[in-house]
Amino acid sequence: MILSASRRTDIPAFYSDWFLNRLKEGYALVRNPMNYHQVSKVKLTPENVDCIVFWTKNPSRLLEKLPEIDALGYHYYFQFTLNPYDRSIEENLPRKNALIETFRRLSDQCGPEKVVWRYDPIFVGSEYPINYHAEQFAYLANQLEGYTEKCIFSFLDPYEKIQKTINQIGIKPPNANEINAIARLFSEIASSGNIQLETCAEEVDLEQYNISHARCIDSSLIERIIDCPLDIGKDPTQRSVCGCVSSIDIGSFNTCIHGCKYCYANFGHQAALNNLASHNPDSPLIFGELSGRDTVKPRKERDTKSLKQTQGTLF
Repeated sequence: MILSASRRTDIPAFYSDWFLNRLKEGYALVRNPMNYHQVSKVKLTPENVDCIVFWTKNPSRLLEKLPEIDALGYHYYFQFTLNPYDRSIEENLPRKNALIETFRRLSDQCGPEKVVWRYDPIFVGSEYPINYHAEQFAYLANQLEGYTEKCIFSFLDPYEKIQKTINQIGIKPPNANEINAIARLFSEIASSGNIQLETCAEEVDLEQYNISHARCIDSSLIERIIDCPLDIGKDPTQRSVCGCVSSIDIGSFNTCIHGCKYCYANFGHQAALNNLASHNPDSPLIFGELSGRDTVKPRKERDTKSLKQTQGTLF
């Protein structure tokens, strides 16, 4: 099983104590995002978790816990989003110099192959023209050179729930011409810093700029990390343009308080604050407690078993 932690929230930033407790106890309870009272018990032992994929904008609280996670026998890598936007867009994140330093420390601790840089999402507006992105991307790429092997980027998806907000702050997805201009400039910058570029869940073909389609949950990288081939296919629960392989996510929507204006994972900032206030790091649930209306069922064995092939190592 590949464990996603998490597309739905920032576990390293806000729930690292809870996550470590879940690994020690060997399971977590996860509410179905489509049916609140349907709860899965997900087995989380080193024997069944082949790799953990962390998604985060600030893993500083998890850094000191990584040696303990290593000692427990887990493998992992990070999808680390580091954007140029200030607090008018990403309200509750630390200053960029602090995040750059955290990125470097994480890379020094784990290795650059295990820290994938995300520049995500890209939008345009009067304050965010193409040359803004070119300048900021060049600066960040220079700061991260040698600390990562890959940058994954994507363009703003104007989900209905964020449409009002993005209209108010005057941002929008780039058009086709802007996408091509950004891709060309990013490609030139990344090549000089030995950073591979990929797009996340985008239909547009940018191969002419040496930019391929990403698999953010990437079987090739996981096989490299664990030194073993996997028997795994594309995740059927994701969009058709998503290249990720199958995983199980143990996060929950409406629990991240970074306050990013483009976020699709919260109904509102107050809902996230309320859920965080009900968080108990010793609970098997990421927030709240079980009630009499909840039905708890173990996640099926076929979903949570190890995916390692037994014929030998890759390298």
